[in-house]
Amino acid sequence: MKEYIPKYAGTVTKYVFVESPSTRPEELAQRAYEVSEGAMIKETCFGLQVTGRPNEVARIIGELRKLDPNHIFVKDRGFPPGDPRRCRANLGGARPGYHGHEFEIALLPNISHGLEAIESGKKEIVPSPVTRIPEKLDVQRLKMMMDAQEP
Repeated sequence: MKEYIPKYAGTVTKYVFVESPSTRPEELAQRAYEVSEGAMIKETCFGLQVTGRPNEVARIIGELRKLDPNHIFVKDRGFPPGDPRRCRANLGGARPGYHGHEFEIALLPNISHGLEAIESGKKEIVPSPVTRIPEKLDVQRLKMMMDAQEP
């Protein structure tokens, strides 16, 4: 097999996830374009994909996180863009790892809630409305409810 030499050798790619009531992916993209000095910025449904020299990507992400630090999260991309070992074009369907993003994004509101609670100095953290588990229905109450219904 031919040795794979990535098109983006010497670069890193980071995913920037935004789960915020006040910051949208297009706002992140606009800010990234403003501060970028040659990095590749791609807006996605979950935020951004930033590819470039490691120090440039870190600088851009630092600027983006200032916008909404408790609601912007960063993750490394495992393989460079276009890598034939993991490219959607070679495998068909969603890129491997995409469904993991969906799962992770669902957890972000809970993490944001915890970060905000810690930042505000709360001693006791109340569960996020997203994860609040309803109280279990007492068996006796259920029986009463069933008996009260007409046939």
